[in-house]
Amino acid sequence: MNRIFGLDFTSAPRPGKPITCARCTLHNSWLIVEDCLPLTSFQEFESFLQQPGPWIVACDFPFGQPCKLLRGLGWPLTWTDYVHLVASMDKNAFEETLTRYQASRPAGDKQHMRVTDQVARSRSPMMLHRVPVAKMFFAGAPRLLASGVSVLPCRPLPDNRIVVEGYPALVARRWLGKRGYKSDERKKQSADQLAARRTLLETIRSNELDAAYGLKLSIPDEMAEHIVQEPMGDRLDAILCAIQAAWSYTQCQNGYGIPPGHEIEGWIVDSVCMLE
Repeated sequence: MNRIFGLDFTSAPRPGKPITCARCTLHNSWLIVEDCLPLTSFQEFESFLQQPGPWIVACDFPFGQPCKLLRGLGWPLTWTDYVHLVASMDKNAFEETLTRYQASRPAGDKQHMRVTDQVARSRSPMMLHRVPVAKMFFAGAPRLLASGVSVLPCRPLPDNRIVVEGYPALVARRWLGKRGYKSDERKKQSADQLAARRTLLETIRSNELDAAYGLKLSIPDEMAEHIVQEPMGDRLDAILCAIQAAWSYTQCQNGYGIPPGHEIEGWIVDSVCMLE
């Protein structure tokens, strides 16, 4: 396999805010970025998933929900079954279910975390507002299930189209710490964020990426400058997901870098998420 994709997801794709897909190839340890494609509708995302393999993609949305939530709602405790249930709901019903559940919980225990969220320091997949990752789960997970791809670790299949969960903030955090590097809101976009994007892109094009992920990154200079100048950071995030997908593929003899026991909730692939 040498086709690698990284996908920066949105729960409402449109021309102004598409799902952004970094298309790459992996040659030995070189991850070569060929281009970044906008997927402006869910139909285009579904068509992307149907392209013939072999390939691996890391998608930036939570594939699963916390077991604590599933038990609290009385939902099935298998990924396939509860995602089938979610797929049978309309968007409003799903959001109202989460809202009612959270309202019934005591303060400090309204939005549960998966094990992988605790390890990666990511947001709860129950979050509906500010960063609406629950809406991304609702839009993304049922489409993965319907596509017949191999979803790791939730629904592994003998299919050479492999989908893993990415989280680009993990890659960025290695070298930027808490520095912000993007914003979808124009008034929050800043010169400091631009400088952070430049620092991050220069770093992942250096030997530091090899030390962290065992990979080297090749991006044409003109493309790299366009990515630096993009204040929303969509193409940069897609490339960070591609790095996680490529790293996961290098771990294919080690469960794709996913520890056992997380088939219900899902797992974010990254070298910092390897458990002892």
